[in-house]
Amino acid sequence: MAKAIADELAKMIRAGAAPSRHVGRIVDLTGVPSLAGAPAELTCHTLIWHGFPAETWPAAWRVSHKLDLSGAPHLTRLPSGLRVPVLWLRDCPSLEELPENLSADFLDASGCRSLRVWPESARVSVGSVTARECATLAELPAGLGPLSALDVRGCRRLKALPPDLVVSSWVDIARTGIESLPESMRGVGLRWNGTAISAQAAFFPGTLTAAQALAEPNAEARRVLVERIGFERFLREAKASVLHEDRDPGGVRQLLRVKLGEDEPLVCVSVGCPSTGRRYLIRVPPDMRTCHQAVAWTAGFDRAEDYRPVQET
Repeated sequence: MAKAIADELAKMIRAGAAPSRHVGRIVDLTGVPSLAGAPAELTCHTLIWHGFPAETWPAAWRVSHKLDLSGAPHLTRLPSGLRVPVLWLRDCPSLEELPENLSADFLDASGCRSLRVWPESARVSVGSVTARECATLAELPAGLGPLSALDVRGCRRLKALPPDLVVSSWVDIARTGIESLPESMRGVGLRWNGTAISAQAAFFPGTLTAAQALAEPNAEARRVLVERIGFERFLREAKASVLHEDRDPGGVRQLLRVKLGEDEPLVCVSVGCPSTGRRYLIRVPPDMRTCHQAVAWTAGFDRAEDYRPVQET
């Protein structure tokens, strides 16, 4: 029934003959190319419009439960006073700010790489906020929360969380500039790219040791520890074995390997830049057998014999 209603509304919009008001449970307008012919008012329980084609959302449209505008390439703003319990805005590259007086319980703005303004009046509480890879977002509002979970991984400009923020379950801070949590979040679970980690791994990676990583029984947690330690220090402390060694214009190259319990081994190729003299350590698949094969893989070649650079830089 819901699909039939949605199909009929989409058909009316395409034909420019939509009614002034439409009431339904679930409306999915994904694939409708424009707002031409759209009703002046619309009320429904759930509205899905992936790839929403316009710059602004109609202010008179009301959604009582969930609004999903993921993948809207041109969306730049939403109407002030928008109230909807569940708001999905994933991968909306042109969206620069959330609306004033927003009220929501759950918000997912992941991949909104231009999002930089979150007004103090835009409130999200009770549920969760997911804002992964919002590269220009530098601050969250003081009135945010309380939340059940907060995921801000990849928000590289974010240096701190609001001082009174309360999160009851967990916060993911991978690849952010956050170096501590406010006192109000004492005891909250910490995650790094979805994996539970300790405060030591999150905030004091310089104190971690290769022995700690090698002793970690959980494969995902061990990978995070290795990442936080850094490949170079980990390989050095773990006394990595040399699988292969040769030379190129940048100097000595080495293919290094460390066995990681029942997980696949960590294999890295160590190379030098001939123009700067700097050395780089690059993780490669564990089935690499020679330095040339590993470097060819980093350049996108599946067959090492096809990789014949005239000059490596």
